Amino acid sequence: MAPEKTSGYRKNFSLIVTFIVLISVLFILSLFLAYNFSKKFIESEFVSEKVKVLEESIKPYNEFFQNKVPEISYYNGYLDSATASKFVDTIINAYPFVSKVVFYDSEIGNTPVRDGLNTGHFSFGPKKIYQFGDLVPLDSVKLFSRDDTKKFSRGDDFNALGIKLISYIESLDTTIVPSQEELFTNFSIIRSNKISYLNIPGFEDLKVYKQMLRQQLSPSPVYQQDMLSFHLDPYKIKIINTRPLLYQNIRIEPLTYDPLNTSADYVATEITLPGPFSDYKLYFISAKSFVARGILNYFMPIALVLLLFYGILVLVTVLIYRNLNINHKMFKLQYDFVNNLTHEFKTPVSVIKIAGNNIKSASVLTERELKLYGKILDEEADKLNGLMNKLLAFTQIENRAIQLNHDEINIVDFIESTIESHTLKHPDFVVTYEVTGFGTFITDPVLLGSLFDNLAENAYKYSRPEHKRLHIVARMIKGKVVFRFVDQGIGIPTPEINNIFKKFYRIQNQYNQNGSVGLGLAFCKELVNFMKGEISVKSKVNKGTEFKIVLPYNN
Repeated sequence: MAPEKTSGYRKNFSLIVTFIVLISVLFILSLFLAYNFSKKFIESEFVSEKVKVLEESIKPYNEFFQNKVPEISYYNGYLDSATASKFVDTIINAYPFVSKVVFYDSEIGNTPVRDGLNTGHFSFGPKKIYQFGDLVPLDSVKLFSRDDTKKFSRGDDFNALGIKLISYIESLDTTIVPSQEELFTNFSIIRSNKISYLNIPGFEDLKVYKQMLRQQLSPSPVYQQDMLSFHLDPYKIKIINTRPLLYQNIRIEPLTYDPLNTSADYVATEITLPGPFSDYKLYFISAKSFVARGILNYFMPIALVLLLFYGILVLVTVLIYRNLNINHKMFKLQYDFVNNLTHEFKTPVSVIKIAGNNIKSASVLTERELKLYGKILDEEADKLNGLMNKLLAFTQIENRAIQLNHDEINIVDFIESTIESHTLKHPDFVVTYEVTGFGTFITDPVLLGSLFDNLAENAYKYSRPEHKRLHIVARMIKGKVVFRFVDQGIGIPTPEINNIFKKFYRIQNQYNQNGSVGLGLAFCKELVNFMKGEISVKSKVNKGTEFKIVLPYNN
């Protein structure tokens, strides 16, 4: 096998490999950085997202405190036990964390009271006290009545809010209307697990309250005031886990809760509950393996984007290399074509030149010499003419610049004439044939002749001296004409089968060193396509090759 010629065309394979290695390193580095970023992001989210969980979980409490509690003032102090019971039922149904409500049906007067707070001429005391709640027994609803002779402790809630009320009235500037926020703050008190609220009187009533602190009014006024004390259960707060893929377990614990068994397999964080629940906290805990899954879930989309980008770069690189490789092969094919075509032209031209010089330099030529030189010039001119015709015909067929003729031929006569011309040219060439199923068919005899000539020439050229044989089979199969050209030549290697019909392609062997431009089989392929047929090949190295051509019967 001849060594491959160096064309000077560089494929830059090493540069392509270097680029792929570089982007692979960058891809791996990007994955590493993306994973570290995902890890830090999820760890930061584990600490910061607890605020959102808290906000979502205490939304019902905020609604209760800001909207529902102030509704007491709408009754202007005239709540009774029945109305208060219905009001409490709606609250307990809507807000499960309210466990019990104590209702103080109270009065503010200008004369001292036995069960209440007395400051100067100002008095504040309950007429009746009730408690409502799902767990309150029916016989325990009423806690106190002024008409009862038994003693009852008003409790810290009543005393604390009463003292706060008296202090506020003493410091009240009656020339300035107080804001709603100021009134709400001074008419309510927040303690651990408890909110106490007194309905807010009108500004004119507040002025009278201030007068009642300093003097006895005539007649002595009496004002109705309702006070409700809401007992809250923090464990009834519904926890809304807004990040279930981040927090495995969330629970409410006392502020002093500190787990004794702190395992390295878990991560935890906490946040204090607001207002009356300030003695408690939300406690977040997740297994490290659970957090790791969260990190992986966050990392995977980033990794997929990086992988897609990397894949696109590799694909572009491969396509560039493939294009360079194809260009290299095309360059080499054209390079070999020019070399071989030059040789094909050079040989007959040289022979013609030598013959012409001999004729020119000879003073006298015998008749035998004239015939010899004439034969040489005629044969070499035929070679040049045949090569030019093949190139021209290939170009015309490839560009569909000619028309397909439709003539009826006798297939036996056609094959025999082909055999005769090739055996005359090559006496050692043995060609046999068989025809089955038809005698004539319509085709283009010139193109079919070119097809037969090319395949016959290949069969002779690529066979060893002792195996220069060709068997042609022509059959009618399913309404189509099938030709088989079976030789006993050197065969075609399997990897080369898909390339033999390519233009300018030549198999590297001892038969192709000179005298081939790689157009023969490509020309046959174009001829068959132009004749609306199909061509295929089967071959075994050192056994032979079979070309199969299928053409329409009467086109």
